[in-house]
Amino acid sequence: MNSYDAVLVVGFGGPEKHEDVLPFLENVTRGRGVPRERLLAVAEHYYHFDGKSPINEQVRALIAALRALVRLPIYWGNRNWHPMLAETIRQMKADGVKRAVALATSAFSSYSGCRQYTENIAAARAEVGEGAPAIDRIPPYWNHAGFLDAMADHVAQALGKVGPGAELIFTAHSIPATMAASCRYEEQLREASALIAGRVGHRRWSLVWQSRSGPPTVPWLEPDIVDYLRARPDRSPVAIAPVGFLSDHIEVLWDLDSEASDACEQLSIPMARAATVGTHPKFIAALAELIAKPFATCAEGCCPSPRRPGAQPLVAPGNEKSI
Repeated sequence: MNSYDAVLVVGFGGPEKHEDVLPFLENVTRGRGVPRERLLAVAEHYYHFDGKSPINEQVRALIAALRALVRLPIYWGNRNWHPMLAETIRQMKADGVKRAVALATSAFSSYSGCRQYTENIAAARAEVGEGAPAIDRIPPYWNHAGFLDAMADHVAQALGKVGPGAELIFTAHSIPATMAASCRYEEQLREASALIAGRVGHRRWSLVWQSRSGPPTVPWLEPDIVDYLRARPDRSPVAIAPVGFLSDHIEVLWDLDSEASDACEQLSIPMARAATVGTHPKFIAALAELIAKPFATCAEGCCPSPRRPGAQPLVAPGNEKSI
Protein backbone atom coordinates (compact mmCIF):
# COMPACT_ATOMS: atom_id res chain seq x y z
CA MET A 1 0.00 0.00 0.00
CA ASN A 2 3.00 2.30 -0.70
CA SER A 3 3.47 2.72 3.08
CA TYR A 4 0.59 5.19 3.25
CA ASP A 5 -1.39 5.27 6.46
CA ALA A 6 -4.40 7.24 5.17
CA VAL A 7 -6.29 8.43 2.11
CA LEU A 8 -7.32 12.06 1.66
CA VAL A 9 -10.22 12.76 -0.72
CA VAL A 10 -10.01 16.39 -1.86
CA GLY A 11 -13.25 17.91 -3.12
CA PHE A 12 -14.44 21.31 -4.19
CA GLY A 13 -17.23 21.61 -1.63
CA GLY A 14 -20.69 23.10 -1.88
CA PRO A 15 -23.43 24.67 0.25
CA GLU A 16 -25.81 22.35 2.08
CA LYS A 17 -28.52 24.85 3.01
CA HIS A 18 -29.92 28.16 1.83
CA GLU A 19 -27.91 30.32 4.23
CA ASP A 20 -24.64 28.64 3.13
CA VAL A 21 -24.92 29.77 -0.50
CA LEU A 22 -23.54 33.31 -0.40
CA PRO A 23 -20.77 32.56 2.17
CA PHE A 24 -19.74 29.62 -0.04
CA LEU A 25 -19.63 31.79 -3.17
CA GLU A 26 -17.68 34.44 -1.27
CA ASN A 27 -15.13 31.75 -0.34
CA VAL A 28 -14.83 30.70 -3.98
CA THR A 29 -14.32 34.25 -5.23
CA ARG A 30 -12.33 35.81 -2.38
CA GLY A 31 -9.71 38.21 -3.67
CA ARG A 32 -10.88 38.07 -7.28
CA GLY A 33 -13.05 41.18 -7.46
CA VAL A 34 -16.18 39.43 -8.70
CA PRO A 35 -19.12 41.89 -8.68
CA ARG A 36 -21.80 41.28 -6.05
CA GLU A 37 -24.50 41.10 -8.73
CA ARG A 38 -22.65 38.20 -10.36
CA LEU A 39 -22.59 36.31 -7.06
CA LEU A 40 -26.31 36.90 -6.62
CA ALA A 41 -26.99 35.63 -10.15
CA VAL A 42 -25.05 32.41 -9.54
CA ALA A 43 -26.69 32.03 -6.13
CA GLU A 44 -30.05 31.71 -7.92
CA HIS A 45 -28.83 28.45 -9.47
CA TYR A 46 -28.36 27.04 -5.97
CA TYR A 47 -31.62 28.51 -4.68
CA HIS A 48 -33.35 26.68 -7.54
CA PHE A 49 -32.30 23.51 -5.67
CA ASP A 50 -33.29 24.89 -2.23
CA GLY A 51 -29.77 26.12 -1.58
CA LYS A 52 -28.29 22.64 -1.35
CA SER A 53 -25.66 21.43 -3.75
CA PRO A 54 -25.64 17.64 -4.09
CA ILE A 55 -21.85 17.59 -4.43
CA ASN A 56 -21.03 16.95 -0.76
CA GLU A 57 -23.52 14.09 -0.55
CA GLN A 58 -22.03 12.63 -3.71
CA VAL A 59 -18.52 12.76 -2.23
CA ARG A 60 -19.85 11.04 0.91
CA ALA A 61 -21.28 8.29 -1.30
CA LEU A 62 -17.98 7.93 -3.13
CA ILE A 63 -16.08 7.63 0.17
CA ALA A 64 -18.56 5.04 1.47
CA ALA A 65 -18.07 2.98 -1.70
CA LEU A 66 -14.28 3.28 -1.43
CA ARG A 67 -14.29 2.10 2.19
CA ALA A 68 -15.54 -1.29 1.02
CA LEU A 69 -12.35 -1.74 -1.02
CA VAL A 70 -9.65 0.35 0.68
CA ARG A 71 -8.25 -0.81 4.02
CA LEU A 72 -6.98 2.56 5.12
CA PRO A 73 -8.66 5.41 7.00
CA ILE A 74 -10.25 7.82 4.52
CA TYR A 75 -10.37 11.54 5.31
CA TRP A 76 -12.18 14.23 3.34
CA GLY A 77 -11.31 17.88 2.91
CA ASN A 78 -12.78 20.52 0.57
CA ARG A 79 -11.27 23.55 -1.08
CA ASN A 80 -14.18 25.93 -0.50
CA TRP A 81 -16.65 24.57 2.06
CA HIS A 82 -16.78 22.38 5.10
CA PRO A 83 -15.06 20.11 5.82
CA MET A 84 -12.25 22.48 4.83
CA LEU A 85 -8.95 21.01 3.73
CA ALA A 86 -6.82 22.58 6.48
CA GLU A 87 -9.30 21.41 9.15
CA THR A 88 -9.06 17.87 7.83
CA ILE A 89 -5.25 17.86 7.66
CA ARG A 90 -5.17 19.20 11.22
CA GLN A 91 -7.32 16.23 12.28
CA MET A 92 -5.05 13.86 10.38
CA LYS A 93 -2.07 15.25 12.29
CA ALA A 94 -3.92 14.80 15.60
CA ASP A 95 -4.71 11.20 14.61
CA GLY A 96 -1.04 10.48 14.00
CA VAL A 97 -1.16 10.21 10.21
CA LYS A 98 2.36 10.54 8.83
CA ARG A 99 1.95 9.94 5.09
CA ALA A 100 -1.23 10.05 3.03
CA VAL A 101 -2.26 9.68 -0.58
CA ALA A 102 -4.62 12.33 -1.94
CA LEU A 103 -7.35 11.68 -4.48
CA ALA A 104 -8.74 14.81 -6.18
CA THR A 105 -12.29 14.73 -7.53
CA SER A 106 -11.14 15.82 -10.98
CA ALA A 107 -9.99 13.39 -13.67
CA PHE A 108 -8.38 15.64 -16.30
CA SER A 109 -5.32 17.92 -16.48
CA SER A 110 -5.57 21.69 -16.36
CA TYR A 111 -4.39 24.31 -13.93
CA SER A 112 -7.65 24.51 -11.98
CA GLY A 113 -8.45 20.81 -12.33
CA CYS A 114 -5.01 19.50 -11.46
CA ARG A 115 -2.18 21.76 -10.26
CA GLN A 116 -4.45 23.93 -8.15
CA TYR A 117 -5.33 20.88 -6.06
CA THR A 118 -1.62 20.36 -5.39
CA GLU A 119 -1.26 24.03 -4.44
CA ASN A 120 -4.30 23.84 -2.14
CA ILE A 121 -2.87 20.80 -0.36
CA ALA A 122 0.49 22.53 0.08
CA ALA A 123 -1.18 25.69 1.45
CA ALA A 124 -3.30 23.67 3.88
CA ARG A 125 -0.25 21.74 5.12
CA ALA A 126 1.58 25.04 5.64
CA GLU A 127 -1.38 26.35 7.64
CA VAL A 128 -1.32 23.26 9.86
CA GLY A 129 2.43 23.65 10.28
CA GLU A 130 4.97 21.32 11.81
CA GLY A 131 3.83 17.73 12.01
CA ALA A 132 1.38 17.95 9.10
CA PRO A 133 1.42 14.63 7.24
CA ALA A 134 3.29 14.26 3.96
CA ILE A 135 0.73 14.00 1.16
CA ASP A 136 1.27 12.57 -2.32
CA ARG A 137 -1.42 13.22 -4.94
CA ILE A 138 -2.65 10.71 -7.49
CA PRO A 139 -2.25 12.25 -10.97
CA PRO A 140 -5.19 12.68 -13.39
CA TYR A 141 -6.86 9.36 -14.16
CA TRP A 142 -8.93 10.23 -17.24
CA ASN A 143 -7.51 7.30 -19.25
CA HIS A 144 -7.90 4.58 -16.61
CA ALA A 145 -9.94 1.71 -18.02
CA GLY A 146 -12.26 1.76 -15.02
CA PHE A 147 -13.22 5.40 -15.61
CA LEU A 148 -13.73 4.81 -19.34
CA ASP A 149 -15.69 1.58 -18.83
CA ALA A 150 -17.98 3.14 -16.23
CA MET A 151 -18.70 6.11 -18.48
CA ALA A 152 -19.28 3.77 -21.43
CA ASP A 153 -21.89 1.82 -19.44
CA HIS A 154 -23.82 5.03 -18.75
CA VAL A 155 -23.46 6.23 -22.34
CA ALA A 156 -24.85 2.92 -23.61
CA GLN A 157 -27.88 3.34 -21.36
CA ALA A 158 -28.51 6.86 -22.67
CA LEU A 159 -28.12 5.78 -26.29
CA GLY A 160 -30.58 2.99 -25.63
CA LYS A 161 -33.21 5.60 -24.76
CA VAL A 162 -32.86 7.60 -27.99
CA GLY A 163 -31.89 4.96 -30.55
CA PRO A 164 -28.88 4.09 -32.72
CA GLY A 165 -29.35 7.14 -35.00
CA ALA A 166 -28.62 9.59 -32.19
CA GLU A 167 -25.64 11.90 -32.04
CA LEU A 168 -23.49 11.28 -28.97
CA ILE A 169 -22.44 14.65 -27.51
CA PHE A 170 -19.74 14.68 -24.85
CA THR A 171 -19.49 17.77 -22.64
CA ALA A 172 -16.86 19.18 -20.31
CA HIS A 173 -16.23 22.41 -18.44
CA SER A 174 -14.94 25.09 -20.81
CA ILE A 175 -11.71 26.83 -19.89
CA PRO A 176 -9.97 29.93 -21.28
CA ALA A 177 -8.22 29.36 -24.60
CA THR A 178 -4.91 30.52 -23.11
CA MET A 179 -5.16 27.84 -20.43
CA ALA A 180 -6.14 25.19 -22.96
CA ALA A 181 -3.09 26.05 -25.07
CA SER A 182 -0.75 25.35 -22.15
CA CYS A 183 -2.07 21.95 -21.01
CA ARG A 184 -3.45 18.68 -22.37
CA TYR A 185 -7.00 19.19 -21.09
CA GLU A 186 -8.73 19.40 -24.48
CA GLU A 187 -6.54 16.67 -25.97
CA GLN A 188 -7.30 14.32 -23.06
CA LEU A 189 -11.03 14.96 -23.33
CA ARG A 190 -11.04 14.24 -27.05
CA GLU A 191 -9.09 11.04 -26.54
CA ALA A 192 -11.33 9.90 -23.68
CA SER A 193 -14.45 10.68 -25.74
CA ALA A 194 -13.09 8.67 -28.68
CA LEU A 195 -12.27 5.72 -26.42
CA ILE A 196 -15.72 5.76 -24.82
CA ALA A 197 -17.48 6.07 -28.18
CA GLY A 198 -15.40 3.14 -29.40
CA ARG A 199 -16.43 1.06 -26.41
CA VAL A 200 -20.11 1.51 -27.26
CA GLY A 201 -19.54 1.17 -31.01
CA HIS A 202 -20.87 4.64 -31.82
CA ARG A 203 -19.14 6.63 -34.55
CA ARG A 204 -21.23 9.79 -34.57
CA TRP A 205 -19.95 11.85 -31.67
CA SER A 206 -18.85 15.39 -30.81
CA LEU A 207 -17.12 17.15 -27.91
CA VAL A 208 -18.61 20.49 -26.83
CA TRP A 209 -18.35 22.69 -23.76
CA GLN A 210 -20.41 24.12 -20.95
CA SER A 211 -20.20 26.45 -17.95
CA ARG A 212 -17.97 29.16 -19.39
CA SER A 213 -17.59 32.31 -17.30
CA GLY A 214 -15.62 35.52 -17.23
CA PRO A 215 -15.79 38.52 -19.55
CA PRO A 216 -16.97 37.83 -23.12
CA THR A 217 -13.79 39.45 -24.45
CA VAL A 218 -11.72 36.50 -23.11
CA PRO A 219 -11.88 33.53 -25.53
CA TRP A 220 -12.89 30.19 -24.03
CA LEU A 221 -13.24 26.75 -25.58
CA GLU A 222 -16.32 26.57 -27.81
CA PRO A 223 -18.98 25.73 -28.85
CA ASP A 224 -21.21 25.88 -25.81
CA ILE A 225 -23.65 22.97 -25.58
CA VAL A 226 -26.77 25.11 -26.01
CA ASP A 227 -25.27 27.00 -28.96
CA TYR A 228 -24.27 23.68 -30.51
CA LEU A 229 -27.76 22.26 -30.14
CA ARG A 230 -29.31 25.34 -31.77
CA ALA A 231 -26.84 25.23 -34.68
CA ARG A 232 -27.31 21.54 -35.56
CA PRO A 233 -28.52 21.10 -39.14
CA ASP A 234 -31.11 18.46 -38.20
CA ARG A 235 -33.36 17.46 -35.33
CA SER A 236 -32.04 13.95 -34.84
CA PRO A 237 -31.93 12.64 -31.23
CA VAL A 238 -28.98 13.35 -28.96
CA ALA A 239 -27.40 11.54 -26.03
CA ILE A 240 -25.45 14.01 -23.89
CA ALA A 241 -22.59 12.60 -21.82
CA PRO A 242 -20.84 14.86 -19.26
CA VAL A 243 -17.48 13.12 -19.57
CA GLY A 244 -15.61 15.95 -17.85
CA PHE A 245 -17.49 15.55 -14.56
CA LEU A 246 -17.41 12.84 -11.90
CA SER A 247 -20.80 13.40 -10.31
CA ASP A 248 -24.23 14.85 -11.06
CA HIS A 249 -23.78 18.08 -9.13
CA ILE A 250 -25.29 21.55 -9.67
CA GLU A 251 -23.30 22.23 -12.81
CA VAL A 252 -24.57 19.10 -14.54
CA LEU A 253 -28.11 19.56 -13.27
CA TRP A 254 -28.32 23.22 -14.29
CA ASP A 255 -26.39 23.29 -17.56
CA LEU A 256 -27.61 19.98 -18.96
CA ASP A 257 -30.80 18.89 -17.20
CA SER A 258 -32.18 22.43 -17.25
CA GLU A 259 -30.68 24.63 -19.98
CA ALA A 260 -29.73 21.98 -22.57
CA SER A 261 -32.93 20.04 -21.89
CA ASP A 262 -35.01 23.19 -22.37
CA ALA A 263 -33.23 23.91 -25.66
CA CYS A 264 -33.91 20.37 -26.90
CA GLU A 265 -37.57 20.70 -25.98
CA GLN A 266 -37.86 24.02 -27.82
CA LEU A 267 -36.14 22.50 -30.88
CA SER A 268 -38.11 19.22 -30.73
CA ILE A 269 -34.88 17.23 -30.34
CA PRO A 270 -35.27 13.96 -28.41
CA MET A 271 -32.62 13.96 -25.67
CA ALA A 272 -31.22 11.57 -23.08
CA ARG A 273 -28.50 12.48 -20.60
CA ALA A 274 -25.92 9.92 -19.52
CA ALA A 275 -25.09 9.76 -15.83
CA THR A 276 -21.60 10.66 -14.65
CA VAL A 277 -19.38 7.90 -13.29
CA GLY A 278 -20.44 8.63 -9.69
CA THR A 279 -20.15 5.44 -7.66
CA HIS A 280 -20.22 3.02 -10.59
CA PRO A 281 -18.46 -0.15 -9.36
CA LYS A 282 -15.90 -0.06 -12.19
CA PHE A 283 -14.94 3.51 -11.32
CA ILE A 284 -14.69 2.81 -7.59
CA ALA A 285 -12.53 -0.24 -8.33
CA ALA A 286 -10.31 1.96 -10.50
CA LEU A 287 -9.84 4.49 -7.68
CA ALA A 288 -9.04 1.70 -5.21
CA GLU A 289 -6.44 0.37 -7.65
CA LEU A 290 -4.88 3.82 -8.05
CA ILE A 291 -4.63 4.19 -4.28
CA ALA A 292 -3.06 0.75 -3.85
CA LYS A 293 -0.44 0.65 -6.58
CA PRO A 294 2.69 2.77 -7.13
CA PHE A 295 2.10 5.82 -9.29
CA ALA A 296 4.05 8.65 -10.86
CA THR A 297 3.30 12.24 -9.99
CA CYS A 298 2.14 14.63 -12.71
CA ALA A 299 4.73 15.22 -15.42
CA GLU A 300 6.37 18.63 -15.25
CA GLY A 301 4.35 21.05 -17.35
CA CYS A 302 1.21 18.91 -17.61
CA CYS A 303 -0.88 21.60 -15.93
CA PRO A 304 1.13 24.83 -15.66
CA SER A 305 -0.13 28.00 -14.04
CA PRO A 306 -2.26 30.26 -16.25
CA ARG A 307 -0.31 32.46 -18.62
CA ARG A 308 -1.82 35.65 -17.32
CA PRO A 309 -3.66 36.67 -14.13
CA GLY A 310 -7.40 36.22 -14.23
CA ALA A 311 -7.36 33.69 -17.07
CA GLN A 312 -8.30 30.71 -14.94
CA PRO A 313 -11.92 29.84 -14.19
CA LEU A 314 -12.85 30.24 -10.55
CA VAL A 315 -13.94 26.63 -10.32
CA ALA A 316 -12.05 23.49 -11.23
CA PRO A 317 -13.43 21.74 -14.31
CA GLY A 318 -15.45 18.83 -13.11
CA ASN A 319 -16.63 20.56 -9.96
CA GLU A 320 -19.18 23.24 -9.13
CA LYS A 321 -20.54 26.23 -10.95
CA SER A 322 -18.13 28.83 -12.36
CA ILE A 323 -18.55 32.46 -11.41
